[in-house]
Amino acid sequence: MKKLILILSCLPFFVKAQNLDEKAQEIMAEGKLLYQTEMASWYGTDMFLMQFSEREEIAGYFSYLDNEVPTCVFFSHGEIPEVIGTITFDSTYLLEKANSDLTVRNFTPLENELYQLREAALEEVVNDTFYKNYRNANLNLIPLITEKEKKVYILTGPTQSGVVLLGNDYLLQFNNDFELVSKKELHRNLIPIEYRTADDKSENAGITMHNHSPETGDFITPTDVCTLMLYGKFTGWDLHYTVSKHYLSTFDCKTNQLHIITMEALEKIDKDQKKRKKKK
Repeated sequence: MKKLILILSCLPFFVKAQNLDEKAQEIMAEGKLLYQTEMASWYGTDMFLMQFSEREEIAGYFSYLDNEVPTCVFFSHGEIPEVIGTITFDSTYLLEKANSDLTVRNFTPLENELYQLREAALEEVVNDTFYKNYRNANLNLIPLITEKEKKVYILTGPTQSGVVLLGNDYLLQFNNDFELVSKKELHRNLIPIEYRTADDKSENAGITMHNHSPETGDFITPTDVCTLMLYGKFTGWDLHYTVSKHYLSTFDCKTNQLHIITMEALEKIDKDQKKRKKKK
């Protein structure tokens, strides 16, 4: 009977931990998708511009996953734009393994929808002061289409090296007619974090963090995850903490793994560790 009571008393903690694991997996899945499309845009742009000299013909680009293949397409100006370049990658994103096709062609049905979604979001951003612009930074639009929704994430990317920019990011939701349904500012400000320098030997040099207000939410965002995955290889960071009132999200920049714990559980762990130290 006592054993049963103990199990029942622990059950809420197990359920909460399981729910947090599921939440972490959900955030990671969305963050990884953003990362995959941004990586295709990063390296696809590099590769395309090395091969395509007629810059004035380029109207824009976007990236997406085509049956899990990261794909970046560049399109022309005009009322009916055409694809003027297609760059595809494997999971390594190495340029020597990438495929480049400069054949002029029409959009596929999915590409046409992504183009319309991107253009609708771009018009919204250009004509509304809701979206902030900062010096030495660009707004990057990432259109995503699933069976359930059409949406565009907007991230702020630095134009200078040596700094990671978190925040000033947005989520726009559209209906099937590419009309804006809702828009949300994911963070209320821009959070610049400088890289750790090579000669920085301090104990916590590889640990960074930022705080979330209640408006931003309890957990690290998919845009945070995307940014940390993009820049983790350059920063030398080990861990990044996202701190809210009730939760701590810990992102491992080396393994790209996310763990979420309640502040209540964290305080219990801290108290237990202090007790153990006193006994020693």
